[in-house]
Amino acid sequence: MANTNDLAELLFPEVTGTIEDLEKRYPPRNLPIGAEVTRFAPSPTGFLHTGSLFTAMIAHTIAHDSHGIYMFRLEDTDTKRTIAGSAEELIEQLKVFGIVADEGYFITGDKGEYGPYQQSVRADIYKIVIKELVRRGLAYPDFATSEDLAKLREFQEANKIIPGYYGKYARDRSLSVDEEIKKIRAKTPWVIRFKSHGDHEKKITFHDEIRGDIDLADNDVDIVIYKADGLPTYHFAHVVDDHFMRTTLVTRGEEWIPSTPIHLELFRALGWKAPKYAHLPVIMKLDHGNKRKLSKRKDPEAAVSYFLKQGYPPMGVLVYLMSIANSNFEEWTIENRTLDLSKFHYDLSKMSLDGALFDEDKLVYFCKEVLAKERKETLLPKVSEWSKEFDSELYKKIEDDPLYFGKILDIEKDRPNPRKDYAKYSDIAPATRFFFDEEYEKLIQNPLPWNPNLTKETISEVLLTSANKMLFGVDEPTWWNALKEVASSLGFAINNREYKANPSAYHGNVSDFAEIIRIALTTSKQSPNLHEIIEILGEKRVKERLLSLAKKVLA
Repeated sequence: MANTNDLAELLFPEVTGTIEDLEKRYPPRNLPIGAEVTRFAPSPTGFLHTGSLFTAMIAHTIAHDSHGIYMFRLEDTDTKRTIAGSAEELIEQLKVFGIVADEGYFITGDKGEYGPYQQSVRADIYKIVIKELVRRGLAYPDFATSEDLAKLREFQEANKIIPGYYGKYARDRSLSVDEEIKKIRAKTPWVIRFKSHGDHEKKITFHDEIRGDIDLADNDVDIVIYKADGLPTYHFAHVVDDHFMRTTLVTRGEEWIPSTPIHLELFRALGWKAPKYAHLPVIMKLDHGNKRKLSKRKDPEAAVSYFLKQGYPPMGVLVYLMSIANSNFEEWTIENRTLDLSKFHYDLSKMSLDGALFDEDKLVYFCKEVLAKERKETLLPKVSEWSKEFDSELYKKIEDDPLYFGKILDIEKDRPNPRKDYAKYSDIAPATRFFFDEEYEKLIQNPLPWNPNLTKETISEVLLTSANKMLFGVDEPTWWNALKEVASSLGFAINNREYKANPSAYHGNVSDFAEIIRIALTTSKQSPNLHEIIEILGEKRVKERLLSLAKKVLA
């Protein structure tokens, strides 16, 4: 009579290694007390979802906060859904956001001592563990066809029985070893199932790092752990990987909570300590007054590529996501205006249990804060790189004169409260059109917003006189004082008090005077600091614009 040892050898004759060999190959990590080993483990089945970026950011932050290790693992055992090039795109997009693994799967090859970090090339490791489970009688070959499983499900549904392959409904669970061996030798197709000893009538309790203790029905389903294609299922593979990669904390979406009893049972069966779990709330969207998950089909912001194409600064996106991740983050930003995320201590216990509502207005707010604080030395290369791919006209402007464009980007950046004109790189081109002569000529073809209380003659005189008397290359106080003198000479009050006391005696106040120059140079009443604009445009360009419009106003 054959035994489970014989069965294991028949199933996996090529496997000679043992779990003990693997334990020696992948020893416990030598890390400081409290250091967390986290991982981001996507499937290469499509684009980087905003929720996935959220998960990766948290895993990366926790690992580095604790002086631990952040891994990138590629879970590609579902070969039917794998999309060529998807893994590389995921890595490159994460890199844009500064989320780079300390070890794991890289485009150039694995980095680290706990690999391979791609599940499809870890088959030998999984087989060692599965062979041992078969040897212990904790796993068995199952010969049920897809038709058999369909009939079982129909029967269970018709009789209002909880569907699944478990207990007495696990047909091949009760086969003798001799019967199993006979079928295998007859070339009957098989998979390997885990033999569950759970009872769904009973509850198990596990601790979630965000949600506290959670009670769920125990697992009793004999899940498939090894498929006919020679690869393991996700449920099994990630348990093996997390153990031998010495993962200490798993951050994943809340949709995995119902599967946790399966994973915990596998850890128990193998005698391994399970990692801690933190199930993150999903990011929601308000749709006709109701909350729903961000949809890959309906919502462009569900894909990280949306933010990249729009030109949202990656740091701004991360800051926004961190505001979702921790309830005390916005309070921290008030005290830490630099928005340096490396200085923020992330705390899982301060994460809301409710799904965070995606708020693009708040995203815009944080992105404006980030861009307002970034100087040309770092901002210009980023805008140039973005425009090279998404805005060829803007890219040409930068390439033609990067020094000039850098000055534009740096307007008012040396002030305590810099302007917040841009939320994303795509905002820059329309906001800076007036700095470029070809664009400016197009803008002045539109009606200009002159003060209706001023005559054409007065406006023309202001432009003509300013062109001849404007100071260049001086500091702002000197320039402003000279401007006030010119304004006064043309009948404008140099302060608002004088104007209010006797408005009929003046054309307006000095602000009205400056507005004429601002409109002439920018075509708008609203613009950044006028003195800085004039210095950037330069004497020749400023005089040409003022003199040209002085004539056109009267035409």
